[in-house]
Amino acid sequence: MSDEQEAITQVEMIQRLPRARLVHRVPYLVDAVRGRSAAHVGFVDAGCWQLHERLDRWIHADLDRAAARLVGIDIDVAGVERARRNGFEAHVADCRDGAALEALPIEPVEVVVAGEVIEHVDEPGPFLAGLRSLVRPGGRLVLTTPNASGLISSVSAIAGFEVNHPDHVVAFTWFTLSNLLERHGWTVREVATYVPEVKERSGLRGRDRVLAGGAGAVLALERLLGRLGRPFAADGLILNAERT
Repeated sequence: MSDEQEAITQVEMIQRLPRARLVHRVPYLVDAVRGRSAAHVGFVDAGCWQLHERLDRWIHADLDRAAARLVGIDIDVAGVERARRNGFEAHVADCRDGAALEALPIEPVEVVVAGEVIEHVDEPGPFLAGLRSLVRPGGRLVLTTPNASGLISSVSAIAGFEVNHPDHVVAFTWFTLSNLLERHGWTVREVATYVPEVKERSGLRGRDRVLAGGAGAVLALERLLGRLGRPFAADGLILNAERT
């Protein structure tokens, strides 16, 4: 341990939260790419395709309608092929590999959207470093991810549960994700939060229906707290960072 690390006190571990606003996630992402060249990382949203088709909620289609040009990048070969058959520009690549991204036949874009991806990645540092290859100097990266400090996590723990996607391997707060971005060549320019949706309640029975109802009540409280100036109670986190 270095002298600098030894000098850190517990008081220095207390971080003042930045100014942030509570937003709706999809409209925020659509506005971020509107009229700009953009890349959408993890656009296939593997495992949720049937849900998106049934509810008509595939975010990539919304972004495509708003962007001047949009390219999708994913490691899901079948999903990329399906997107191509439907007329979307898409490529297979692992975004942890900057050289592989540089080799793609696309020009650097103004905005990269990585929505609900980084929490699935077991090497988030190389992932963020690799994304620099997609963005022109001064371009933006817009990340969305669950907020580890959100109200659902605390309430669920008190009730004896943890709410997490089966494929999640990491969780971030505003501070830890900002630190990671800074270490890999990004400067955070804006922070926002959002309240996720309970997408499906039909067909639920017994305990599952009760849990979904409880989650809905907590999310409603998050919206109220956001309007009262406590946006970090929300369970969704957005960081808008500039390539530096």
